[in-house]
Amino acid sequence: MNSVLRLSLPLTFWLASFSAVYGLHGLLCSSRWSELADFTTGRVLLALAVLAAVGLQVALLLALRSSRWRDPDPTLHRASLVLALTALFGTLWTLAPPLLTTCHARSQPGAITAEAPPPAIDPWHRPA
Repeated sequence: MNSVLRLSLPLTFWLASFSAVYGLHGLLCSSRWSELADFTTGRVLLALAVLAAVGLQVALLLALRSSRWRDPDPTLHRASLVLALTALFGTLWTLAPPLLTTCHARSQPGAITAEAPPPAIDPWHRPA
């Protein structure tokens, strides 16, 4: 059971951090965020979330290298380290875009907003 955890934890943490950071980025780009706080506060929260995700991956990699968490089987130990490195690089690669981009949808003319769409035209409907 411990071997399964050693193999699956790094990518599971990457998946959870990916979902959390992109969810936070979506919230920051929504009109709801402007009601809660300013843009700078959101960028700081996003940066902290990315740093926490990277820090978690680095801590997990260091823990898997320690003698306490080392798998007795050398093949499984190498596999867990490779997966931890893959998760660390995946975290850096996939969480950099939301940190480096900004939301301009609210300031651009013609941007998609939360207003109701125009009524659909039904080609089969004939007025009576």
